[in-house]
Amino acid sequence: MIIILSWTCLTYIQVKTPSRCQCPSHSHTYSQAPGLSPSGKTTDYAFEIIRVIIETKKKKEKKKFKHNIDQTKHVFRPKATHHALMAVSNIRYGAGVTKEVGMDLQNMGAKNVCLMTDKNLSQLPPVQTVMDSLVKNGINFKVYDNVRVEPTDRSFMEAIEFARRGAFDAYVAMGGGSTIDTCKAANLYASSPDSDFLDYVNAPIGKGKPVTVPLKPLIAVPTTSGTGSETTGVAIFDYERLKVKTGIASRAIKPTLGLIDPLHTLYMPERVIANSGFDVLCHALESYTALPYHMRSPCPANPITRPAYQGSNPISDIWAVHALRIVAKYLKRAVRNPDDLEARSNMHLASAFAGIGFGNAGVHLCHGMSYPISGLVKTYKAKDYNVDHPLVPHGLSVVLTSPAVFTFTAQMSPEHHLEMAEILEREKLKRKLHYAPLARAVGESSSKKENLELWMAAIPGT
Repeated sequence: MIIILSWTCLTYIQVKTPSRCQCPSHSHTYSQAPGLSPSGKTTDYAFEIIRVIIETKKKKEKKKFKHNIDQTKHVFRPKATHHALMAVSNIRYGAGVTKEVGMDLQNMGAKNVCLMTDKNLSQLPPVQTVMDSLVKNGINFKVYDNVRVEPTDRSFMEAIEFARRGAFDAYVAMGGGSTIDTCKAANLYASSPDSDFLDYVNAPIGKGKPVTVPLKPLIAVPTTSGTGSETTGVAIFDYERLKVKTGIASRAIKPTLGLIDPLHTLYMPERVIANSGFDVLCHALESYTALPYHMRSPCPANPITRPAYQGSNPISDIWAVHALRIVAKYLKRAVRNPDDLEARSNMHLASAFAGIGFGNAGVHLCHGMSYPISGLVKTYKAKDYNVDHPLVPHGLSVVLTSPAVFTFTAQMSPEHHLEMAEILEREKLKRKLHYAPLARAVGESSSKKENLELWMAAIPGT
C-alpha cells in the first residue's frame, strides 16, 4: 500500500479511524467545530490535504487492518490480481479559505481565468469573495453564470462553447455539484476541441473513451454539502433525448484543488441543506455496501481503463464510515438551525469525506434508480430551489428509494448493513442519555402523551 499525505496549517483536528453501478451513469469522527480553536476562539487557519494517492494490491499473504472497520469483505485471495487505486483532489479546508483563491491562481501562473457559477449564487457574497480575491491578485477573469441546476447535455455544451471561445488557462467553479460538474466538462472539452460530445460520456450512451489529453487547472469551491464533486472525477448530467442521467467518469477531470469554506454553508436554505445531506448519507451507505473491488471482473487490461468507480475497498470504507458518523450527529441540527455553524461546517466536511469514499468505490441502486425519478420529472418544483424548470433535487431522488434498497441489499452483507444502522442509532442513543435527568423529570408530569411531547421537544435531532 502506498500512501502520500501532507498536511499544512493544522490547528485542531481529530480523525478517529474507526461499485461500480451498472447503470449508464456509472458503467465506466469529524473534527471539532471547524473554525474554532480548542479555546473556542476563531482562527484564520486552514488545513490542507496536498495529495492523496493510495493503491491497495492483493498480496499472497493476508493483511490485517488496524482500524475498527470490519474487513471481512476484503479477504485477500492468493491468485487474484485485482487492484484498487485511490486518487482525490487536493483539498484545503477552513473558514474564509476562499480568500486564497487568487493567490493560488497566481501561483499557478494563470493569466486568463473562467469563473463559473449560477445566476442565484452570482448575487450572493461567496461569489463576490472569489472575485475580490481575483482582482486583488491581478487575475484577469470572465464570469459564466448560466450554469443550470441539475445540468443537461445542452447546458453542458453551452458552457463548453463558452470555454472554447475564452481560451482559458484555468477555471474556478463556485457552487454546488451542478456548477462543479459543468466546469469539469467545460475544461475537458475545451482541452480536447476535436472530440465529439459523446466521446467521453459513459457507455452505453456514449463511447466512454479514456481521457488522455492534459487539462487546465480547476479550483472547485463548493457552496453546498452534498455531492462531494470537489473531490471526484465524475460529472453528471441529464441526457435529454433519452430522459436519463448519465455522466463522464475519469480521474483526469477531478479538480486540481478544492477549497472547502464552511462560511458558504450559511447561505443554504433549509430544504437545500436537507436534500444535500441525503446525498451525503447515501454516498456513504452505498459506497460502503458496494460490491468489493476484488469481486469484480474482468480486471482492466491497462490501468488507464480502471474505472473511477471500482468497488468498495479498505480505504474508501474509512471515509464512508467517518462521513456517516458526522451525518448521524449533525444533519438534523444543520437543517433545523441555519445559524448552527458547527453543524453546517461538519456537514461540509462530511460531503468531502463521503466524496473521497464513493468517488473511488462507487454507488449502487439508490443512485441508479434516482435517475429515472429525476429524468422523467414533468411538473414538480422543489421548495427553496429558485429555478425556472421542473426539478427533483438529486439528494431527494436518491433517498426516496433507500429504505427499499437497503432492505434488499442487506441480505448480501448483513454485518455491514448492521454496522451502518448502529452508527445512525448510536447518536440518537447518546442524545437520550445526555438528556436522561430531564427525562426523569418529565416522567413525573401528568400524562404519557405530554411526556412524549416534552421528551421529543427536549432532545435535538429527534
